[in-house]
Amino acid sequence: MLISSRARPRLCALLACLALALGACTPIPAGSDRLPEPTAASAAAAQPVKLAGTLVYTNDMLTSYHTRHAVALVDLRGFVLRDPALKIPRDSLTFGTLTLDQKHRTGSYQILLPAQPPGSLVHVDHQGERSKGVQVFAVAYWPDPFSDADRHAYGWPADLVSTVDDAENQNEITGGKIVVWAPDDQQQFPSGFGKDRRLFTGDDPLQALPAGYSVANLDAEPFALERAEQPSLPLHEQADTAVKDYSKLSYTAAFQRLFEQLHHEYAFNGIPGKEPPWADLYARIAPAIARAEQQHDARGFYLALRDFASAFHDGHVSLDGGDLGEKIFDERAGGGYGFAIRRLDDGRYVVSYVLRGGPAEQASMRVGAQLTGFDGRPIDQAVAAIQPLDGPHSTDLALRDDQLRYLTRAPIGASAKVTFANPGGPPVTAALTAVDERDSLDAASASPDPTAPPVEYWVLDSGLGYVRINSNDDDLDLIDELFTRALDSFDYHQVRSLIVDLRLNDGGASLDLAGYLTDQAIPLARIEYYSAATGRFEPDGPPEQIEPVTNPYHFEKLAVLVDQGCFSACEIEAYGFSKLPGAIVVGQRPTAGVAAEVSHGQFRLPEDIRLQAPTGRYVLPDGTLFIEGAGVAPTLRVAIDEQTDPR
Repeated sequence: MLISSRARPRLCALLACLALALGACTPIPAGSDRLPEPTAASAAAAQPVKLAGTLVYTNDMLTSYHTRHAVALVDLRGFVLRDPALKIPRDSLTFGTLTLDQKHRTGSYQILLPAQPPGSLVHVDHQGERSKGVQVFAVAYWPDPFSDADRHAYGWPADLVSTVDDAENQNEITGGKIVVWAPDDQQQFPSGFGKDRRLFTGDDPLQALPAGYSVANLDAEPFALERAEQPSLPLHEQADTAVKDYSKLSYTAAFQRLFEQLHHEYAFNGIPGKEPPWADLYARIAPAIARAEQQHDARGFYLALRDFASAFHDGHVSLDGGDLGEKIFDERAGGGYGFAIRRLDDGRYVVSYVLRGGPAEQASMRVGAQLTGFDGRPIDQAVAAIQPLDGPHSTDLALRDDQLRYLTRAPIGASAKVTFANPGGPPVTAALTAVDERDSLDAASASPDPTAPPVEYWVLDSGLGYVRINSNDDDLDLIDELFTRALDSFDYHQVRSLIVDLRLNDGGASLDLAGYLTDQAIPLARIEYYSAATGRFEPDGPPEQIEPVTNPYHFEKLAVLVDQGCFSACEIEAYGFSKLPGAIVVGQRPTAGVAAEVSHGQFRLPEDIRLQAPTGRYVLPDGTLFIEGAGVAPTLRVAIDEQTDPR
């Protein structure tokens, strides 16, 4: 709507009177259509109305599990009280928009500040209840504001956040920026960390705090209070989470840095049977690394690192050699003899797959044939001698599975004599030549259909509800939504009993899905990390547990299907389901027995080689390891014989 020039002075005067009545500004002189110059009082009233910032990160584990990304203004009451078990209420969050460039691992965000923030008033001025208190916040990455995936958020955020936290000191805030809101101008806020170098403690020096929003810059001395309308708060990737990038170093220097860090921080140091023999390992690997550097031999560098990784008794340790690693794999195991085998409970090795037209079929081998010898050795000895290209492994059972898989792998053109007897037939020895095929390796590998969604479900003809969780390494919100949709479908069809199939789930991030089926918390374990300050592993927060949802689903009976293909985060899901009342765990073997925290143990090395090793371990109250090396065992074991299919 257009306003005539003659009406403008009256409109300005009206707005001025309204502003004066609300106490917002100085009145405009009568007859004037020009706003007055800002006074000292109005300048003091200026405050942030929008926050903005950027982020740069190296470790995409945090962002890769979500397709929808946001930021949030997160209440720091948990930090002020030093209570890592304090739940962060969802209704205390103010969300903002986040634009991520996941290819370059950068992003930018904006948050509009509400007139009245939804956080909790806390006392940070040593006055206790004598003052009204203030609200304090950090800005943090927070995926998908429309999801319930944040229902287990506790304490305070510690990564991709506007503060800088000390991961080795209970995530103490040591720098960065905090958003503060004061209900009036009678509140105070720390101007420094004090002698104890800890924020919000009794020795903090104080400064006056204006009413409304301020941004406290903890990197300034004294702390600076920023009142610009749109202050910038960059989000920080914490040092412990960042990928340790040694790719620009020499082979020797990179290995030295890697070795020194794992020698101190590897999750299972001090655990008999898990800690590698560090001194002997270094004496064996370091010279090979030095030779590779002297000879400019990328292949030798990779193979030395392969030997290093293989020394761990840990399925979470992995080495990715990129194109070089793939080339060496093809050279050593790109060929196959066209069949796969499995070991039965009675000790026999039987053929479980024969490739149509492959070398084994051409030698008249059939599914169900029994192997008794391979390349001049009894079959037991031949299997035990295999050094798998996958691994390492947390259990001997997992190692044996890979030995069975790689027994029938070889360079293309290699030959082996195989002794077998088809069902009802006499023993036969045949010479097989390896051809370029991967079908037999795929047939021997426990993995889901790569085109399948992460969760599938249907009602069986028997009336049982069946849900198969194929992966926790996907969009977590999608997994959560599909699982609850399955439960809704079963509820609609009045399904009384439920089967949860976890046999082919190789992990990712745990969603604590058992919480949908109980009204009681399920205790898990406490995670520990090495602390350079104390020289030992220290707890990181309270013991973890699976929290129940508000209105859980109920089924009279529950069966959880497990096998070695259930790995890492899948095993935490399996453990949670196994603790539900009346649940039985059904399977031929336990889960893989691999449980640790790996996001802090990501290394980038020369020649585009990446190594992963866990730095956090899960420990039960009695000090024993949680799941690692044992897995979740069946309570109802299914025999491994010719009649049972492992998948």
